[in-house]
Amino acid sequence: MAAIPRKKILEKFRKMIADGVPIVGGGAGTGLSAKAEEAGGIDLIIIYNSGRYRMAGRGSAAGLLAYGNANEIVKEMACEVLPVVKKTPVLAGVNGTDPFVIMPLFLAELKMMGFSGVQNFPTIGLFDGQMRLSFEETGMGFGLEVDMIAEAHKLDLLTTPYVFNPDEARAMTRAGADIVVAHMGVTTGGSIGATSAKSLDDCVTEIDAIAAAARSVRKDVILLCHGGPISMPDDARYILDRCKGLHGFYGASSMERLPAEAAIARQTADFKAVAIGGSKAIAEKKKG
Repeated sequence: MAAIPRKKILEKFRKMIADGVPIVGGGAGTGLSAKAEEAGGIDLIIIYNSGRYRMAGRGSAAGLLAYGNANEIVKEMACEVLPVVKKTPVLAGVNGTDPFVIMPLFLAELKMMGFSGVQNFPTIGLFDGQMRLSFEETGMGFGLEVDMIAEAHKLDLLTTPYVFNPDEARAMTRAGADIVVAHMGVTTGGSIGATSAKSLDDCVTEIDAIAAAARSVRKDVILLCHGGPISMPDDARYILDRCKGLHGFYGASSMERLPAEAAIARQTADFKAVAIGGSKAIAEKKKG
């Protein structure tokens, strides 16, 4: 699949916004996830290393640690996902702090492979406290992710960065971000999801602050929300009903891991409920 031009994607999204239709993006850790998401009408598909980990039964936070080369994993996953997606823009999660990547060349390679845009993942934004300070002080800070988005913008790739606070929202919007995604933390729920998270009302307050900061730089920036307790459609509806100017939702674990966990467990239980010999055998057992 060839990359879809950024202008064409944004024209579609502007029309959706004008029509009051939410923009929905989703992570895909497998080709099957991508095919199913496209069948459901998804607007954006994003692949990054944590998708591989969560669909292998590990927590998405594994994508933040040194279990593999994040940028190379995305290129490997591209061979599984890109050929089966027919009409939906596919974005690559890029580790913008990787000190061994010549970023303009890497981004150009991704575009040539068929990616329509990029997102900053793994991201330093998910670290805080002393660890975050150490990254920032040793030349591996969030600013490199901002630089990556700026380079991608120069290449006319769609840019949809994660941000975690108003300052990052302003920086990413100045760098040319088309869509700013307000990240509320690792998604909760399921067998391997996070168990601690802020409340939905906390999310409303934080998303509103991020949206205001982004729009102080550019009025037409598109805003989506992601993560934390926003894990199911009703959660997204709660947020969209309360956040002014929020244009949609981006799901990762909530789009592929949580539905797969529930559906597979339910299907297995249904098969286990089938009796050998059918209903006649059950009736005879009860008589005996």
